Amino acid sequence: MAKAEARHERHARLRKKLSGSKDRPRLCVRRSLHHLYAMLVDDVRGHTLAAASTLDKSLSGEMTSRTNLAAAKALGNAIAAKAKAAGISQVVFDRGGYKYHGRVRALADAAREAGLEF
Repeated sequence: MAKAEARHERHARLRKKLSGSKDRPRLCVRRSLHHLYAMLVDDVRGHTLAAASTLDKSLSGEMTSRTNLAAAKALGNAIAAKAKAAGISQVVFDRGGYKYHGRVRALADAAREAGLEF
């Protein structure tokens, strides 16, 4: 089994248990070789309530690289700020089948420090 297929299976297993609502959306994390993406998703309606990524121009001043831990922390702060602006304080964390370490953990920790409750 390829590495990507194994991640997709882990993510499917997680998604059986995780679901977001309008009051408590799912904080979905996507990791690529060059960027990180985070979205707040209402699974009941199928809507994305807020999104941020390392591609955002507003984050470019805070990062020297778009793939390191500092970029993940900046993204965690950015998604937490967008959540607060949308009136969201509690989320369900969806790690997307990735291990909870490195960039995924840094993003989650920064979002918690910025005020989101998991």
